[in-house]
Amino acid sequence: MTDPAKVRRHAERIRELVASVVRSQIKDPRLGMITITDARITADLRDATVFYTVLGDAAAQSSTAAALESAKGMLRSTVGKALGLRHSPSLTFVLDDVQDQVKQIDDLLAQARSADAEVQRLAAGARYAGDAQPYRLHDEEDADSADEADADAEDAPRGTDRR
Repeated sequence: MTDPAKVRRHAERIRELVASVVRSQIKDPRLGMITITDARITADLRDATVFYTVLGDAAAQSSTAAALESAKGMLRSTVGKALGLRHSPSLTFVLDDVQDQVKQIDDLLAQARSADAEVQRLAAGARYAGDAQPYRLHDEEDADSADEADADAEDAPRGTDRR
């Protein structure tokens, strides 16, 4: 079983190595404005997933993915030599769609804000459906119950307690 701290250190080292090699050694013209955002490696240190973002449209993203796929062998050998592991981890490149998720969350928050504003606008002109004070006050209730008790006592025959 591998130590989780060791796995995290290797993942961080893989991220740094891949970013360095992409910046300095890969001369593929298809490679766009790329940023390596994260790397994760399995506990057995055999498979690594590298997350990246690309500045640009879908064409730039697809051409960068093709450039990374063609340079995968060189990147794997560089990572394997630098880490000094018995087996070089296989690399998988995944486009990190953080920007799309951020945009979606921002849109949802904007919808929630507009819905809250609409509720506040409707509540500002709202009035009660019934009386302003729909409940009996304690003084009126005590007076009414005392009057009812006196009326019941007069109607009841003597010697019986009516409840």
